[in-house]
Amino acid sequence: MEAIVSAVLGDLIGRSISFAIDWYCHRRHEGTVQDSLQRLRRVLLRIQITVEEAERRRVTNQAMLQQLHLMREGMYRGYYLLNAVMRQDKSQVREVSRHKHSSLALSEFNPAKRVRIIPARTTTTTTMVTASYTGREAEAELQEALIDLERMASDMKELVLFLSCYPPLLREPYSRHLWLENRMFGREAEYERIIRFLLEPEPAGAQDLAVLPVIGPTRVGKSTLVEHVWRDERVRKHFSLIVFFGESEIVDGKLHLMPLGDSGVIKYRNDLASTTGSSLVVAELVGGVDESAWRTALSTLKSEGTTPVSKIVVTSRSEMVASFGTMKALELKPLSREAFWYFFKTIAFGSTPDAELQLGLASVCMQIADLLDRSFIGANMIGGLLRNNLCAGFWHTVLKRLKDQKSMHLHLFGEGPIDRLVKDQPIYLWRLFKSDDVHIAYSCYSVQQPDLPKITVLDVHTGSTAPRGKFEALAWRSYIPPYSSYVFRCGVQAPSSCLRLSPRNKQIRQRQARLTLM
Repeated sequence: MEAIVSAVLGDLIGRSISFAIDWYCHRRHEGTVQDSLQRLRRVLLRIQITVEEAERRRVTNQAMLQQLHLMREGMYRGYYLLNAVMRQDKSQVREVSRHKHSSLALSEFNPAKRVRIIPARTTTTTTMVTASYTGREAEAELQEALIDLERMASDMKELVLFLSCYPPLLREPYSRHLWLENRMFGREAEYERIIRFLLEPEPAGAQDLAVLPVIGPTRVGKSTLVEHVWRDERVRKHFSLIVFFGESEIVDGKLHLMPLGDSGVIKYRNDLASTTGSSLVVAELVGGVDESAWRTALSTLKSEGTTPVSKIVVTSRSEMVASFGTMKALELKPLSREAFWYFFKTIAFGSTPDAELQLGLASVCMQIADLLDRSFIGANMIGGLLRNNLCAGFWHTVLKRLKDQKSMHLHLFGEGPIDRLVKDQPIYLWRLFKSDDVHIAYSCYSVQQPDLPKITVLDVHTGSTAPRGKFEALAWRSYIPPYSSYVFRCGVQAPSSCLRLSPRNKQIRQRQARLTLM
């Protein structure tokens, strides 16, 4: 009996000592980490002020644009690191509280746990891994980010001086989220690259038309980027005619382009004598085309006599189109995780950023952003929904519904709802409140027309409407060119009959029949 008592006392004493050491280590490094976080906030604020001031001006110097691009990427990473560390610290506090209420439980609290962000040296994104390492390493992680950002802030003195040489653009003094909603986000470097291509003089004696392919997956922003480019005042002054060719010029995989004026849509015409007298052609190819057909189309455009074509920008999802260019193709990729989160956070909190700290919603915001898989449609839809109800309980409910929706799709189909929707595969729509009806979105398409569905996807999510049968619902309407509206084709079915799967997978069919959808 004495041996048992001695063993129990020894175990309790050992756990108490372990907890005391953990607590001491945490308190020891907490002050240093908090100081680093405060310094990080200050330097990020300085960088953000400079970046936002630069956005109000039309900067043309290429070196300044490159420096602004690096500052912008550093700002996104810095804010993401700041919130990631704060989120991890809060989870550790909860672990301490749980440990105090269970003295016989093994201590799971480890003050060394941090979300470690390893900067990618060869790309513009960062890789996130969750790792357990000492408090000194966590402090070193913050110090490394601080050194990089503080060095960047110290190097921007000349940039601030040069910015004063550029006159500010006209801009209404409204909230940051309205500013982001009414401009193209995250494509500044790509924008200037296309501008340089269009404005650079043609080589003397050039025989081939200059072609720049812009490729990337669906809904990554190719059409939006090119639309903004040809609307730029510098481009309009340079070309006398801008013509757009779409899918209507493709028949059976062959591109049928007639002389300008006989086909295509004239986007802009400038008859001023100051222009070069040349024309710009923008071709949007959803899929690929035959190379011989492309050569034939180029020959047709090259023979244009009235307004000779000098530059062509072609957009497509197909990587095959990259071989059509006279220069390296511009490949658009989804935004980095940090840039997308910055965009979503700004949209969600709107003009009340203090709610991020007052209500403790920063962690919820980061989790929701991760669930949206860098979808601009999702960011604007969900961000607007959250902004209209800055209530912690409401945000947590939306987070739970999105988690349940993604888990269900991963479990049933092996991929998330965003991935399925991009492939025009049906998805379940989540509901804030449980319902006997199952709402399904079969596909998503974009239109540029004023006559849009009265029902919105948010109405379906919140249960403010109860549509029956098949219907269309407006997902999001863009406020920037080309002013696309995204519409879901939806339907209402019973749980047992929706999204039919192969009868061979009996287990999935049984699970599907038992589903109680949100």
